[in-house]
Amino acid sequence: MYKLLPSDFAYTYQECKLCYYLKIKHNVPRPSLSMPGVFSAINTRIQTKLVGQSPKTLSPDLPDGQIVSQENFVESTVIPNTSVYIKGKYDLLLQNPDNTHTLIDLKISQPGEDKIDKYQTQLVAYKYAFENPKTGNPLTISRLGLLIFYPSDTDFQNGIARLDFPPKWLEVPVDLSKFFELIKNIDQLLAGPPPPESPDCPWCQYRRQTEFLNSPKNIQQSMPF
Repeated sequence: MYKLLPSDFAYTYQECKLCYYLKIKHNVPRPSLSMPGVFSAINTRIQTKLVGQSPKTLSPDLPDGQIVSQENFVESTVIPNTSVYIKGKYDLLLQNPDNTHTLIDLKISQPGEDKIDKYQTQLVAYKYAFENPKTGNPLTISRLGLLIFYPSDTDFQNGIARLDFPPKWLEVPVDLSKFFELIKNIDQLLAGPPPPESPDCPWCQYRRQTEFLNSPKNIQQSMPF
């Protein structure tokens, strides 16, 4: 069985099938790039402040309900007719007035409609895990959305610099057929031989150059005797 991380769908899988294959099947991930700590700090502080509150405390344009949890792991059963399951850490879970739930992904980024398509399968994967959990009771996820913050203005007050981060809500449609098609393609990918490297993948180019430099023939040619 192979564990699939929803966060990989928008990046590694789309960018390079070989890198994705190596990570999931052989546990050989790409080298990680350090994320500036300020983004994680802003993200965590916003999420923590929202727990126990309604998103409408931020803006009347946001969904109603109560944020009941943040940054927890969820794991699904094995998806039928495949050798894969979902496991990952979501951002925020909102309990709706009708006792269903909304899954929220928080982003510190410029808002844009293109992000709906980019992160759709990631959010639907979390929905699937909540509704088909490996342990515990299932939850009904009736809505998905991106809560995006991007600084719009700066002010200085009493020796403190303040940034305005107006929230932007992007509703993400639930498309289970698109999700299952993705899972089917991933399952077939993992069942086969390594795919060709992506010509635009810098990690593949680095790996290829490293293999060339470390080849016995090249080492022998570079020896001074």
